[in-house]
Amino acid sequence: MAILPHSKRGHGVVHLRSLDIASSLGVHRSCAAARHILPTVDSVCTANAVLRELGDNRPPIVILTGAGISAESGLMTFRGNGGLWEGHRVEDVATPEAFMRNPELVHRFYNERRSRLQAADVEPNAAHMALAMLESRWPTSVTVITQNVDNLHERGGSANVIHMHGELMKIRHADTGEVRHWQVDCDATTLDGRWRPHIVWFGEAILEPEIITETLRAAGLFLCIGTAGQVYPAAGFVHETVGASVEFNIEPTAITAAFGHSLHGPAAATLPGFVEALMMAAG
Repeated sequence: MAILPHSKRGHGVVHLRSLDIASSLGVHRSCAAARHILPTVDSVCTANAVLRELGDNRPPIVILTGAGISAESGLMTFRGNGGLWEGHRVEDVATPEAFMRNPELVHRFYNERRSRLQAADVEPNAAHMALAMLESRWPTSVTVITQNVDNLHERGGSANVIHMHGELMKIRHADTGEVRHWQVDCDATTLDGRWRPHIVWFGEAILEPEIITETLRAAGLFLCIGTAGQVYPAAGFVHETVGASVEFNIEPTAITAAFGHSLHGPAAATLPGFVEALMMAAG
């Protein structure tokens, strides 16, 4: 996985790089004056702007999520921590070549991540819950496309989730492609010894590319949450959608300028107010 110029970015292989809701919630400052003061106010103002764009339409919503939303639940973001695990570069334990060279090391890395995901202190946060509420109440479809391999969206109540980079709680047969749920440790002797983590490694194609493309093109509202905009093809999804778009991230990213609206701060703080405003408008 590498940062590539736009001319060399592939579409399938993973590369690095007017409803006044505010007044109904008791908010009396203008949106302009409230900006940078209260995240909730900013979220509601952004939702109002999106609703004005949508008019009477309530189109399908697509949400792209990245590591930032999981980090708020206590899961480590390896790129944000120097990309090292026990002195190893993540690239050394997340490629097909690494698995062929040292399967035990690769399995140990994913065993630790699987164990951490099941720890008592790792739970879906308010952003995960908000997305599940949106899915349950929005009149048309809401689809989460996640770059994350954890199951926090599902545990938070979302049902319509596409894991484009695979799933940590599953393993896949290296020869047949069979996928199984897996909760305990896995090693080179598991079953017939030919099972690998069900993860899209560096240089491998994303999962469900056709469904993702179709879903993006049908969307009338695109939300992007907790991704730095450096991993392709996901960073280019905003260019494949039409209609309103909102970026939620802790800080501006490489793709912020591509969005109609941006909310900066923890997703658990900015997203619930935005979603609540949308749901009130949906009735």
